[in-house]
Amino acid sequence: MFTGIVRDVGRLLRVDARGPGRRLAVATALDASDFELGESIAVNGVCLTVAAVASSSSFEADASPETLRRSNLGDLRVGDLVNLERALRPVDRLGGHFVLGHVDGRGRMSGKRAEGEFWVLTFTAPPPVMRYLVEKGSVAVDGVSLTISSVGEGSFSIAVIPHTLGRTNLPARGVGDSVNIEVDILGKYVEKLLRPDAAGQGVTLDLLARSGFLR
Repeated sequence: MFTGIVRDVGRLLRVDARGPGRRLAVATALDASDFELGESIAVNGVCLTVAAVASSSSFEADASPETLRRSNLGDLRVGDLVNLERALRPVDRLGGHFVLGHVDGRGRMSGKRAEGEFWVLTFTAPPPVMRYLVEKGSVAVDGVSLTISSVGEGSFSIAVIPHTLGRTNLPARGVGDSVNIEVDILGKYVEKLLRPDAAGQGVTLDLLARSGFLR
């Protein structure tokens, strides 16, 4: 579990083929000597497992073929910047929103414009992703917890504050670049609860009234 609050912008040092998968070596300003083998770390919003710690300033993680298909990790090249976040601890402050590190789909940056010190970024996304996006809702883009400022037909926009621009790889993104998108998990659960089951039962206004939730 993550929060979408990026802790470091790392740099890809090496990409090694592992059959149909890839092993990524990443340089970081985080203290990698504190990493435990097998712990989870979000790389551009993708939950990966620390497979090796090469030094106090770098680590390695494997990306499976499924991960490469679902995310932009397969597009990364040596020298690319990546957003990094270690897994949430129960005692941490939840500064963003609940992010699982399970990418729902890939989008593309379609617009980028400055408004003073702020930036408005627009992304296109496929319908299975767009259905869960709502104005003022939360979304993770390359692992960054962001608030949606507007939703259009097949696209959404976010207003990015200077602090976020200075601590993530978003400034390095350009129009046409692929990004990882994870929607708010709450929308998925609500949708499933409202969907009728095999017996044709679902959450309806009548059911809520009979259960005492509506008067």
